[in-house]
Amino acid sequence: MSIVVQQNTLGGLPVRDAMRMEVVHTSATASIQTAVRLLLKHKVNALLVTDSDDQPVGVVSKTDIVGAYYASLPAEYSVQNIMMAPPIFCSSDDLLESALDMMRSASVYRLYVMGKVPARVIGVLAYPDIVGLLYRYCHDCENSLLNKKRAHKLDDASTRFRLRDAMTSSVTSFPEDADLLQIMEGLSAYRFGAVLIMNWSGAPRGVISKTDLIRAYARGVPAQEPARAILPAGHVISSDEEDFVEDAIRKMIFSGVHRLFVYRKNKERIVGVFSLSNAARLRSGSCHACVSSRIRVAGDT
Repeated sequence: MSIVVQQNTLGGLPVRDAMRMEVVHTSATASIQTAVRLLLKHKVNALLVTDSDDQPVGVVSKTDIVGAYYASLPAEYSVQNIMMAPPIFCSSDDLLESALDMMRSASVYRLYVMGKVPARVIGVLAYPDIVGLLYRYCHDCENSLLNKKRAHKLDDASTRFRLRDAMTSSVTSFPEDADLLQIMEGLSAYRFGAVLIMNWSGAPRGVISKTDLIRAYARGVPAQEPARAILPAGHVISSDEEDFVEDAIRKMIFSGVHRLFVYRKNKERIVGVFSLSNAARLRSGSCHACVSSRIRVAGDT
């Protein structure tokens, strides 16, 4: 019997290859309002919270701020009242594989990278960073759809991951007259970053994300307002379930979104969601070549 050890694209790569050097932070005494401004300005999902000695003591994310909105806390409250503590750290020398496992086991979306000498935070690693690294590998691969010089050795139809292979099949949606409290409850219950908003006929009308909610919170929009009151203009970013993962990742990167909705043949028939988190958890790039090229037979009996 053959014992097969299957490795993946992230195998052997250190955290420093994917981490971001910029760490956006705020003081523990800063207001939630200030935190919202920083999140929107820097287009990040969380801030590192530091004490008076500039030492990391917690993390405040969009999720935490949405929770404050739901609880009707004044936006003038300090972030130390809602932050998660303590931050979870890793080293730049740690393997991305172990960092991703740590993120999954702790149910967090980012790790802060601690330097050795002196001991200070030197970077941050989040799912989008891992996906960005995977995308660069796929882009440069000889089998990439974007590589015009590739030798056509692979059968795209049988070897490439399609959205139906990696998407989350359940889709949570709300009617446009649902109030924002219901939207927040749905996001919390399913740990989503955004939900689909449907019109009166059941067709997709738009998407409300945590970014939209924290912006509404900072503007003082009552949580009892209907979803349509803050629904952003524009179409729902979506892809067919038969599209390749590689194309979906590129669409998300260039559109500046963390997820897209997956439809089956008809754009109004949404059957799933594909996020940067799904892409990171795939671990093997966008096709089976990244896996099959690394299969090692450990022994026979």
